[in-house]
Amino acid sequence: RRQEASNKMATATWNGTAMTQKDMMEKDTVLVLDDKDNVIGSESKRGSHEFTPATPHAVLHRAFSVFLFDKETGDLLLQKRASTKITFPNVWTNTCCSHPLHGMEPPEVDGPEDVAAGTVVGVKNAAIRKLHHELGIVPGQVTVSDFKFLTRLHYWAADTVTHGKDSPWGEHEIDYVLFAVVPNKNAITLKPHPDEVDEIKWVSQQKLAQMMADPQLLFSPWFRIICKKWLTNTWWKDLNETMNTDKYCDYVNIYEFDPPAEHFGGSGNAGPLFQVNGNAMKKQGAYGKIPTHKESTLQQLVHLDEVVSAITLLYIKPLRSNLTTTFIQTTFPREELEFCDAILGKVSRSFAAVIRQLPPTMLVDIMIFYLVLRALDTIEDDTTAFASNDIKVKHLLSFHKNALANPEWTMDGVGEGDEKLLLQEFKKCHAVFSALQPQSRRVICDITQRMATGMAEFVDKDLGQGTVDIPQYNRYCHFVAGLVGEGLSRLFATSGLEQASFGRELHLSDQMGLFLQKTNIIRDYLEDYVDGRAFWPQSVWKKYSKSGDLGYFANAEDPKAQVAALYCLNELVTDALELVPDCLAYMSKLQCEEIFRFCAIPQVMAIATLDKCFANPDVFTGVVKIRKGLSCKLIARTNTMAEVHETFYSFAHHIKKTAEAERKGGVEDPSHDRTIRACESIMELTASQAAQQRTWNAIPKILAVVGVSSLVAWQCISDKEKAKSVLRAVALVGLPLVYKSCRKPVSNLKSADAILKS
Repeated sequence: RRQEASNKMATATWNGTAMTQKDMMEKDTVLVLDDKDNVIGSESKRGSHEFTPATPHAVLHRAFSVFLFDKETGDLLLQKRASTKITFPNVWTNTCCSHPLHGMEPPEVDGPEDVAAGTVVGVKNAAIRKLHHELGIVPGQVTVSDFKFLTRLHYWAADTVTHGKDSPWGEHEIDYVLFAVVPNKNAITLKPHPDEVDEIKWVSQQKLAQMMADPQLLFSPWFRIICKKWLTNTWWKDLNETMNTDKYCDYVNIYEFDPPAEHFGGSGNAGPLFQVNGNAMKKQGAYGKIPTHKESTLQQLVHLDEVVSAITLLYIKPLRSNLTTTFIQTTFPREELEFCDAILGKVSRSFAAVIRQLPPTMLVDIMIFYLVLRALDTIEDDTTAFASNDIKVKHLLSFHKNALANPEWTMDGVGEGDEKLLLQEFKKCHAVFSALQPQSRRVICDITQRMATGMAEFVDKDLGQGTVDIPQYNRYCHFVAGLVGEGLSRLFATSGLEQASFGRELHLSDQMGLFLQKTNIIRDYLEDYVDGRAFWPQSVWKKYSKSGDLGYFANAEDPKAQVAALYCLNELVTDALELVPDCLAYMSKLQCEEIFRFCAIPQVMAIATLDKCFANPDVFTGVVKIRKGLSCKLIARTNTMAEVHETFYSFAHHIKKTAEAERKGGVEDPSHDRTIRACESIMELTASQAAQQRTWNAIPKILAVVGVSSLVAWQCISDKEKAKSVLRAVALVGLPLVYKSCRKPVSNLKSADAILKS
């Protein structure tokens, strides 16, 4: 039923008091949009809000949300939508929410130039009209100049809470957020329209948090999104700065949100709109909202050595799981252990196999350590479950006391998919945790408490544009990864499989954790930026961003932005590469081959990922991942320090060649010299053992060449005496090469069984 405004009833003489809810549904003409917020037509309010099989997410249209504050107290005015409202009745929400309309006087239609300038007078005119209609606020008490336009969000939600899972109604809007402040509560007239508003309430931040924590109260999905994304974290907390500066204004980006899961559905069975490339219920944050760059099946199959490695690892010689050993089965409660193993495989399929191959005497310790920290990380990552950051901080700081001291503790409504299940069933993890040795429990409790403290420190920081500088970047990585390295080192030491002094290798443990975390942050640029919690340090990226925004690098249509993006990326890759010497030093101190493999596999994956990211524009359009076959090949070559050295040498050499080729081609990357130095440092440390390992790896190739040459000579030369001469020549050349290659690089690693016996 989409139609032009000229075909609709004129709305210039709009009078809300003379119309019923049904009248407004039929006669109001909203602004239909494309996903870039361009006005492309019009539709009745009814037609734009219907969720049907033909329009499962309804019709995208423009809206606004007003937040009105009392300057004296800082209180926010809320309204409870009337029970007679057709869409989202009986829910608490911000001061006023509605739509600009076609055909109004003064006009309510804004163009791209109005948004870019931050003026949006049309939306502000609509807000004045609806404040008067819904709340009785007289025009003039709040004027166009009183509004502060902050940003836009694109969201949708089926009204399934009111109308059931097959609800015919919902919202699909690009919503303009407007703030306004009045001198005091007496400065405005409040006479709520009974068909629009059932109740109004001025609330403080503390009162709002209490209300949102009350399960008996309903809140609109758009208000929940705004509140938990921006309102309580920054905008309201810094109200004076919000109103008097442009610090929090963003007129470039349109932030996209799927609703809380209870608002999926409707008559068109609407599912995730912005997570189309992944399962929205599996992971938190921006996971799945952007594409993953993968090589085609054909491109992967041409790497025959990787195909062989994949077949070997998956079917012939997989990593052995030690979970079924007698020691583990008789030490830990079986049902709870089975849950821990199953949930480990769901929340981290790649890491699960590496944990399961650990020695039985410490496998469960590491598994529980990982699950405890994953549960804590789920609380920190959830941007919508808590009414305010203060509440989230309280949960983080008390986590070690509650989750690790109370055998019945669980948490519901936090996280998504498997992470949510982990928290819901956490008492099963606690049952296994309680069966660990006291020294292991102490390490896990200590690291958990310190990590939670660090996470709480960063909860209140505005990370929409990344960390402030390299020290803050390093500090964040220390809390979420460096402490993990320390905890692992201490658990290795308490197991008796590594020297007791290993638990005091705090610096190297921290650096190893930072290397892994920085690699993930570099790779996840776009996911983190879309999610509104980015970590690229501003002191680095602002040197390259012409707009002063971290999202500048994602502009694929601007050649200058693309060049600047790669310069910034390469500087951060180089920063991570400079941690490699400490990572290698850490691994060289290990003596248990199972622990060595556990540590080495993530490290070689990280250097391979950095090589994949270096000078790669795909980082700014999706998630870059290494080939699965390459992953299998790397896993298969983490049995000795020589194998690890050969891997690091190979990738450092490739990055160095790429940087040199770029410079030779005229690319003026400011980090080239630093990148090359970092790679040369890695190559110098690994050259000797890498050469030995490459020679050893060449044995099968040499034997194949000798064998094929001999067979060809014997078959093709009719004079058998001459053939014998050729064979002797091949042997004289080939056998010394084989003999030279047969000297396998020496490894000082021992199996866990051998260490325990000694």
